[in-house]
Amino acid sequence: MVAIRVIRDAGADTQVPLPSYETTGAAGADIRANLPDRGSLTLAPGGRALIPTGLRVEIPAGYEIQIRPRSGLALKHGITLPNTPGTIDSDYRGPLGVILLNAGAEPFEVVHGERIAQLVVAPVVQARFELTEALGETERGAGGFGSTGRG
Repeated sequence: MVAIRVIRDAGADTQVPLPSYETTGAAGADIRANLPDRGSLTLAPGGRALIPTGLRVEIPAGYEIQIRPRSGLALKHGITLPNTPGTIDSDYRGPLGVILLNAGAEPFEVVHGERIAQLVVAPVVQARFELTEALGETERGAGGFGSTGRG
């Protein structure tokens, strides 16, 4: 298990729980909205907003945190993350915010303390990019979007 050090932003509600795994087999830890001054924020259909979590993290070198949508919010309300998965690099120490997008047909109220996304801790491999004269041949070649069949 990897330890992620966490601090709260000044002014954050300390009663909002830290990210937590809701089941023993969960890959993602739920993270919550921290809106102590507002109480809630309404996202109009098609609207997006940066939702504060009130947290900052220290991720060990060699890891990242991916921010992913919660499937229930996506299915039931059309709430997703436009840059999914979002990446938090190990050298970032600023406030964590979650960009929420309302792709649904109805306004959606983001409530203070509500679970809004999930965090997945993942190892990172950095590559060395090398300029070359040619690439190796494959059966697929340059076939891209939809080239291996419908959808």
